[in-house]
Amino acid sequence: MIYLRGILIGFAFVTPIGMQNIYMFNNALSNKMSKALLYNFLVWFCDALFSFAAFYGIGALISANEIVKIIVMLVGGALTSYIGFNIIRSAKQTAIGSDSKKQTLKQALMTALIVSWGNPQAMIDGTMMLGASRATLTFEQSILFITGVITASFIWDHGITIGFNLLRDKLPKKFLLAINLISGIIVAVYGLYLILTGITEIHQNV
Repeated sequence: MIYLRGILIGFAFVTPIGMQNIYMFNNALSNKMSKALLYNFLVWFCDALFSFAAFYGIGALISANEIVKIIVMLVGGALTSYIGFNIIRSAKQTAIGSDSKKQTLKQALMTALIVSWGNPQAMIDGTMMLGASRATLTFEQSILFITGVITASFIWDHGITIGFNLLRDKLPKKFLLAINLISGIIVAVYGLYLILTGITEIHQNV
C-alpha cells in the first residue's frame, strides 16, 4: 500500500510539463531508439537521485542558504540556456531524419544532471511535496514510498520515450522541426528566467 502511494505521488511529481519533460519529448523525437533510451536512462537516473534528495530534505537546505540558492540559479540558468540554444541550432538537422548533434557519454550525463537538478525552486517544491510524506512514515515505509516514486518516474520517462520515438518516422518533417524549435525556445527562455531570478535575488539581498 505504501509502495502504491509512492507510485501515485511519483506520477503527480513527474508528469507536469516542465523543462525535463520538454527535453525528454525532444530527445525521443530527435534520436534513434537506442540513443534516445540511453539519454532517457541518464535523465531518469539523475531524476531518481533528485527525488531521493528532495524526499530527504536537501531543498530545505538550499532554501535556507540564499548564497547557495543564487549560485544554483545562475549556474543552472546559464547551462539550461546553453542546452536550449543547442536544441534550436540542431533543429533543422534532427528534422531531416538524422540524429541530433553527437554527444559523448559525459556530455549526455551533464545534460541529464542539468535538466534534473538545474532548478533550485523545483528542489524546494519537491522537498515540500515529498518531504511532507516523509514525515508520516517510518524508515522502512519511507524506503517503500521513495521506491514507488522512482518506479513511477521510470515508467513515465521510458513510456514517453518509446511512444514518441515510435511516432518519429510517421510525423511530418515540418512538425519535427517545429517541436525542436519550440522545445529549444522554451528551455532557453526558462534558463534566462532562472538567471534573471538569480540576479533579482542578488539585488534584494544587497
